[in-house]
Amino acid sequence: MIVNRLTVDGKDYFLPGSVTELREKIKNAIQAGGDYVNIPPLRSGPGIDILFSPGMPVVWSQIDVGGDPIAEADGAEVSESSIDDDTFDGL
Repeated sequence: MIVNRLTVDGKDYFLPGSVTELREKIKNAIQAGGDYVNIPPLRSGPGIDILFSPGMPVVWSQIDVGGDPIAEADGAEVSESSIDDDTFDGL
């Protein structure tokens, strides 16, 4: 299972499902000079509203939390890919 991790100003938020729409909302909030975006909860609840503003560090990562038990037993590394979204720089 792939879990998306959003790191905002050094704090991690773990997100279920696709993050395409959320990424677009965050980008629009930053381009507008700052705005609140609701980050959905991993399981249940109302989520959390975060104020995104220009210059705020935002990093997206995908983590495979299901892993292949046989590969892990063989000493294979669990992959974690990190995506630094530079489209927010200079806004």
